[in-house]
Amino acid sequence: MNAYVEPSSSQEEAKLQLPIKNYSEFYRFYLTEHRSIMSRRLHAAGSSIGIYFFTQAIRQRKAKYLVYGLVSGYACAWVGHFVFEKNKPASFKQPLYSFISDWRMLSDILRGNLSLKDRKFDKIDS
Repeated sequence: MNAYVEPSSSQEEAKLQLPIKNYSEFYRFYLTEHRSIMSRRLHAAGSSIGIYFFTQAIRQRKAKYLVYGLVSGYACAWVGHFVFEKNKPASFKQPLYSFISDWRMLSDILRGNLSLKDRKFDKIDS
């Protein structure tokens, strides 16, 4: 008798070997690392604050605002991971893909593909 057993999320994650070379696969992995609504909210807030400081760096031509943007963005994201997700940030594993995915996730949130209220409203599987 062969019964199909749905793999657990830890089994699925174990299949993915880091570093992931294919960005589409990485983004799917990235979304599994951002299932907590509070973590998503903190990421969105951190990215938004980062955008503010980046624009200030351009407007005022002061590099210190770039540093403020990076620190505020990562601080919010890391609180989300360590406090709410209980995992290590993807930026520790694959920094470039993670940085790109931070902005893609914000874009998906703004376009309504990912919810900041309840995952049942997501239009993308995570």
